[in-house]
Amino acid sequence: MADGTGSPGSDAVIRVVWGTGTGPTALAAYDAALAAAGVENYNLTTVSSIVPADVSVDAVGTAPDLGPPGNRLTVVEARATTEAGDPSGEPATAGLAWTVAPGPGIFYEVGGSFDEHECRRRLDEGLTAGRELRDWDVRATETRVQTVEPPAAGFATAVVLGVYGASEPIVG
Repeated sequence: MADGTGSPGSDAVIRVVWGTGTGPTALAAYDAALAAAGVENYNLTTVSSIVPADVSVDAVGTAPDLGPPGNRLTVVEARATTEAGDPSGEPATAGLAWTVAPGPGIFYEVGGSFDEHECRRRLDEGLTAGRELRDWDVRATETRVQTVEPPAAGFATAVVLGVYGASEPIVG
């Protein structure tokens, strides 16, 4: 199995990456946040939150080279965007929590306009509910949260993504 960098024979891995970015539009801020996480050159395919059995989850911050630009990259994504002058004054906060059992595991993602403490509370609540639905011997929980304050102008975005392996060609 690939190790996420295209090397056969290594263990499979999901890399947790994160970043924040600003831009003149919400999409430009999102693109900048993806660039900070190292995944701006891929077409992201979002999946639900199950970690396959025998796959490790490693928090790495910025993704390594995962293949040619334009390829498809499978991810679990937490994302939040805020705008200059947002009347709430709350930061954009994105968080991802995960737990891995001896078999499969689960991710839980949260994004919105609230502080880091509230994000962590929601992650814990959601992950607890996910564990209660499954009869798995889950282990310790890990969490990564990114927060960005409303910018002076334009938009700001925070992302945290679980990146499943390496990219794959999107066309034939």
